[in-house]
Amino acid sequence: MAPSDHEHPVSPERVAAARAGLLSADDAGRLGGLLGMLADPVRSRILFGLSAAEELCVGDLALALDVTEDQVSYALKMLRLAGLVGFRKDGRMVFYRLSDGFPHPLLEHCLRQLLTIASPEDHDAGA
Repeated sequence: MAPSDHEHPVSPERVAAARAGLLSADDAGRLGGLLGMLADPVRSRILFGLSAAEELCVGDLALALDVTEDQVSYALKMLRLAGLVGFRKDGRMVFYRLSDGFPHPLLEHCLRQLLTIASPEDHDAGA
């Protein structure tokens, strides 16, 4: 079916507005990868923890999240590779923080709003 072969009236202005607002295919792929990074509960909780505490070591993150240090270490490795988390060394200690320029207030607000929008109570009420 050609793009103009619809069974309903086409709104050229709305189609043009939608096209103008689209991400490029490359950016959409990168965004999908980042959202996949946030889909892991340990990784997303680490971001929230670092946003609240500014910086933490692996052991402190494990205590805060109530998970193992191995889980935190792996999650931090993935977050570092994605460029979302940075670190500094103080002797033998390594402290992790959100990367410079990380929009943590915006991200936290958006993610908490998504949790509100997609709350289980809403789904149960609509069923």
